[in-house]
Parts: sequence; structure tokens; C-alpha cells
Amino acid sequence: MTEEGTLGAIVEKRGNVLLITINRPEARNAVNSSVSIAVGDALEQAQNDPEIRAVVITGSGDKSFCAGADLKAISRGENLFHPDHPEYGFAGYVSHFIDKPTIAAVNGTALGGGTELALASDLIVAEESAKFGLPEVKRGLIAGAGGVFRIAEQLPRKVANELLFTGEPMSSADALRWGLINQVVPDGTVVDAALKLAERITGNAPLAVQASKRVAYGVDDGVITADKDGWKRTNREFSTLLQTEDAKEGPLAFAQKRQPVWKAR
Repeated sequence: MTEEGTLGAIVEKRGNVLLITINRPEARNAVNSSVSIAVGDALEQAQNDPEIRAVVITGSGDKSFCAGADLKAISRGENLFHPDHPEYGFAGYVSHFIDKPTIAAVNGTALGGGTELALASDLIVAEESAKFGLPEVKRGLIAGAGGVFRIAEQLPRKVANELLFTGEPMSSADALRWGLINQVVPDGTVVDAALKLAERITGNAPLAVQASKRVAYGVDDGVITADKDGWKRTNREFSTLLQTEDAKEGPLAFAQKRQPVWKAR
């Protein structure tokens, strides 16, 4: 096992598996530029290293897998994306396709961007206390890191709509029942469970696994072609929403610890 510490994530080789741990427990592993750089670079390392056959991503600590975007960093005007590779998307991950299977080991809450990281992964193992949800509508926004179109693909339509329209979370038990995730395990055991699942993959012929992933996702030239329209719609709608009064009211009400007053304008 080798370990390489970075500001935003700890990256370790565990045999043929690369384990990425988002390392901002003091901020509930919220994503800032250091996280996007560390995770994006680690994924690229996994893609280019023939010894790596699967990736596990998790969060440090036991409270939160990832609390989404770092709102304090946004308020300071910081760029949350990888400065050299904005095409990798949120956390250096959500639009960064690699051929190697990726497993999200969800410890604690995964709301907003945390759920979007899980949705962007090929497989999900979650602790019993894990929660999934896209609460952006409660703040006047939408899940802009692929969450809206991916959750509609990965859940039955009515179940996805309830999550999207209410912004309320789903338990790991319900996520398992609806097929959003692969396994639920006791709290504190999720990384070991994800690594065991990865080992079941890494024993297979790596090029065959990678080819299967590309075909399953409809990948041409390293891009999931079916996602192109989803990203285009998301970016258009998000840009429009950002100009509205409601989009300013949502974060302001959150900061002032009060209920937002929506004006639909």
C-alpha cells in the first residue's frame, strides 16, 4: 500500500484498486478547488496506470461522504473546478469518464453534490446511516452537476420526480429498494465493503471489463454520448436560474437561518 497526501484528497493504492478519500472532514468534505484538483488528477492517474483496475471514492470521517459544493469558497469567488481541466466537471469527477469501474463508498450524508458524485459512479456501497438527496430546489437552484438527468435515468420516474421536486432525502434502505445503490453495510465498514466489491472486479480480465463499461455507457472517444444533451440542458437552465431573484433569496435565507420567500421571478 502506498499513500500520497494532498490538500483535497488522500490517494492510496490498494493492490489493483485506487482508493480516493476526499479529505476535508472539517468542512464535511465539501468540494473546493483543492478537492477537484486532487480527485481529477487521481482519476487520470487511474486511467493511465495499467495496474489500476478499479477506483473507490469515499469521504474522510464518519459524518459526511460529501456535502456538495463549498458555499464559503463560492462566496469568496473561488473556482471550484480543476483549473487546468474544467471539462472534468464538479469535484474533477462528474463528467470525467474513465474506463476503469468506479465505486462510491458512501459514509454518512451525501446531499446535493455528494449524491451527484455517487450518481456519477458505476457502483455504490452505502452505510446504513447514509442519506441521498438533491435539495437544490430548496435554495432556488437545480442539481447542476448531472444530478437531475442522472437520477431520472437511475430511478423509476415517479421516485426520481419526488426527490427532485421535494428536495427531500432518501435513506440508504430506500435507495437499495429502488436499485439506486448496490449494497447497504453497517456504519464504519463501507470502505472495506467497497474494496471487497472492487476485488470481485479486478480478478477479471481488465481490458474486457473496460470494453464492457464503454459499451454499456455508449462511449465514443471517451465521452458518454447520451449525456451530451443532459449537460447542455442543465447548463442552460442553471445559467437562467442564476439570474433570478429566487436564486439569490435561497442562499440568503439559508445564511440568515430563515424560510425563503419565493417570488417566482
